[in-house]
Amino acid sequence: MTAPLRLSWMDVRETIRTRILDRTYAPGDRLPRDEDIAQELGCARTTVHRAMQDLSQMGLVERKRKGGTHVRADPVTRATFDIPITRREVEQQGRKYDYQLISREMEETPIPVMARLGIQQPVPMLHVKALHLADNRPFIFEDRWVDTRSTPGILDVDLQVQSANEWLVHNKPYSRVDVRFYAVIAQGESARYLATSAESALLVIERTTWIGQDPITTVQSVAAPGYQVAAQN
Repeated sequence: MTAPLRLSWMDVRETIRTRILDRTYAPGDRLPRDEDIAQELGCARTTVHRAMQDLSQMGLVERKRKGGTHVRADPVTRATFDIPITRREVEQQGRKYDYQLISREMEETPIPVMARLGIQQPVPMLHVKALHLADNRPFIFEDRWVDTRSTPGILDVDLQVQSANEWLVHNKPYSRVDVRFYAVIAQGESARYLATSAESALLVIERTTWIGQDPITTVQSVAAPGYQVAAQN
């Protein structure tokens, strides 16, 4: 006789989320206690607690100490954006991926980079520029700074072979991320490396990550015309 399958916190989250969306739990309703949900679903209380934390971050519930958990009266819908591995993005489109390292230098951080990272004084960081290609055409031009104080392992990586993007996603977990989207006019490096005409509008995805208070990396990924961003919630 096989033991019953234990639910993960993601399973519990989706169960509660479905009940909120179908109005089993209506806006303003107080949800059952974590202990009661755990008993109903046959899982640990800590599993329910983790699921509720995620639902709170998603903007669906509000948790108050000694006040219990309530469905928000005005639920906030938030989309989530995973930090992608560019190689996988290209290959999932059925296209051939290639990568070119443009430069790799230790340089002092300029003021705009210091502002993105939240640091007060310039420090030497690894400055990496690279080009990702799809079917031999420019896909993303990446201008990245990596703080080697928090991420010394990057110095041992052969960035001619593996992109900093892929290595960091696989090897450096983060506790906080800031993501910004904006458009720029193609000029200088962006126009040259993306092989697009000057004055074209280009999408920039700017991501900055930290572990605790320590910066990990900040990158401006400038996408070739036609690039699309997908989100989920």
